[in-house]
Amino acid sequence: MTTLVIDRSTDVQSVAFAKDGALVASRVLEGADARSGDWVVRVADFLSENGADVKSLSRIVVGTGPGSFAGIRSALAFAQGCAAGSGCEVLGLTSAAAYAQGEGPLAVVGDARRGLFWIALFDGFRLAVPVFQTDRETLKLRVPLSAKVVSPDARRIGDVLAEDFESRFDANCGAPLAEGLARAALANPSLLKSEPLPIYLNPAVRD
Repeated sequence: MTTLVIDRSTDVQSVAFAKDGALVASRVLEGADARSGDWVVRVADFLSENGADVKSLSRIVVGTGPGSFAGIRSALAFAQGCAAGSGCEVLGLTSAAAYAQGEGPLAVVGDARRGLFWIALFDGFRLAVPVFQTDRETLKLRVPLSAKVVSPDARRIGDVLAEDFESRFDANCGAPLAEGLARAALANPSLLKSEPLPIYLNPAVRD
């Protein structure tokens, strides 16, 4: 079983490669332009360096966000195009799973815009509560008291999270990476969903 994992839910684009149930390699695609096709070439080079190519993949796993709608859609389109040519399986999981840890409760909190926050709750590698939204007034109440709190959007909402969760908030967790997604998927395959779609929290509106 060979697996390529891709996350493009933030401006930190990353890939990972797993084989026979073990993580083999991972990489952040430094300098890749999210708006161009350059990242596809970088993914192909990454696979080649690890003795694989698209045709040899058993499956491609894509982080489905929440996050950059365009980045997630392009990653899914790439995976589906590869599947059409090679017959590999395409699976998805929330990009929040990249932060999941082996034990203990964890709340991943992101900026859903418009004064809202999204939350995904984990118990170890199990997604205890799928992604949902809440407002500022109820944010603190929706996170278990024992949960550590991390965020891919610490630059935007870090002050709010530090105020509400104090020492439980880790402001330095960084962006979700494909390596973390690969580890979570290997630890708990039930996180993976067939026919994945981006997690789109709000309907598109015209400004």
